[in-house]
Amino acid sequence: MFDNLSERLERSFKILKGEGKITEINVAETLKDVRKALLDADVNYKVAKTFTDTVKEKALGQNVLTAVKPSQLMVKIVHDELAQLMGGETVEIDTKGQPAVILMAGLQGSGKTTFSGKLARMLKSKKGKNPLLVACDVYRPAAIEQLRVLAEQIGVPIYSEIDSKDPVSIAQNAIKEAKAKGYDLVIVDTAGRLAVDEQMMNEITAIKAAINPNEILFVVDSMTGQDAVNTAKEFNDRLDFDGVVLTKLDGDTRGGAALSIRSIVNKPIKFVGTGEKLDAVDQFHPARMADRILGMGDIVSLVERAQEQFDEEEAKRIEKKIAKNQFDFNDFLSQIAQIKKMGNLKDLASMIPGVGKAIKDIDIDDNAFKSIEAIIHSMTPKERSNPALLNGSRRTRVAKGSGTTIQEVNRLLKQFEETRKMMKMVTGSKMGKVMPKMKR
Repeated sequence: MFDNLSERLERSFKILKGEGKITEINVAETLKDVRKALLDADVNYKVAKTFTDTVKEKALGQNVLTAVKPSQLMVKIVHDELAQLMGGETVEIDTKGQPAVILMAGLQGSGKTTFSGKLARMLKSKKGKNPLLVACDVYRPAAIEQLRVLAEQIGVPIYSEIDSKDPVSIAQNAIKEAKAKGYDLVIVDTAGRLAVDEQMMNEITAIKAAINPNEILFVVDSMTGQDAVNTAKEFNDRLDFDGVVLTKLDGDTRGGAALSIRSIVNKPIKFVGTGEKLDAVDQFHPARMADRILGMGDIVSLVERAQEQFDEEEAKRIEKKIAKNQFDFNDFLSQIAQIKKMGNLKDLASMIPGVGKAIKDIDIDDNAFKSIEAIIHSMTPKERSNPALLNGSRRTRVAKGSGTTIQEVNRLLKQFEETRKMMKMVTGSKMGKVMPKMKR
């Protein structure tokens, strides 16, 4: 995501390297390169020009402090303007009402049905909502079944009328069902449609009028680049939607849609989809996205993901075991499970400042833990609890049972022992700071 743009922008800032101050000449050269980088990322031409003109105006008006290099100041200005370009502030979704109603709209294949499931899961787990998914795509043969499977996976009910071809009536009946059964959130998945298809656009307008949704979300495939922005404008002219959802941001996208869409339709990006899994969705934060585009990472999002999987009781239990040097492979397995729940490994690593660039050409497989888990699962319960039991013959048995080599087993055991020592040192130093206070 944004890899090429990030690289191009970094090169642009190097033009100012070694310069003592920002001048009309060196800033013009830098911003010419920045504008080319934005255009190559499929950003709308007018948006790119306005952006660089604003940055130039702000840069020339700045006094460079002794402690700050011109290139660092330029990065700061570009960062702030990128965040502003994408909306400036994070915009929350409106879920007030009994029930709150959210209507999905967009082209066919944009990911509406999958996102409907992701959103239901997110609002159920993070906001304690009791959602009902509604199948209003009466044209695509597998649409209702796809939504039903998603609903089953996340433990959410679905409302559908198999024999009906009237999405307006289905949506109205679903809201009645929600009120009768106490669901406080209704998410209406609709058919994909082209903005030039008058009959289909009239249909979604009729659904909007019939159910008066709290939110209309326009779901767009970010890999379609500038075309996505043009489509969003056409839909907005008809529907006056409330926010945008960018799907497939984990794909080979140049980022043009994310950087242009707010300026063109003047509607906030509210969510981004970053993968196929049902937890691969994030609320959109313009400043954090600007951080990632400029290679600064996104520690806040990384911490938030960790907190979602954080179990305080489990953490206390693990800390006690580490302090007593009793941390074993069973505990190690539970820690791996928590990391895997946080999402795509390469995406997580790219949130760490400086790491994104280092790993951009490295393929980090989501099954990276598979061989480790296979080795641990090939141990007996006693061996997992007491790794010291793993002598040569036991290690050979574990290697055969896990389909790995004796070298891989030895490497894991060595790394595990080193990790255990380091964790004990960290825990011990924490205890050392606490104990003197307790003695006073």
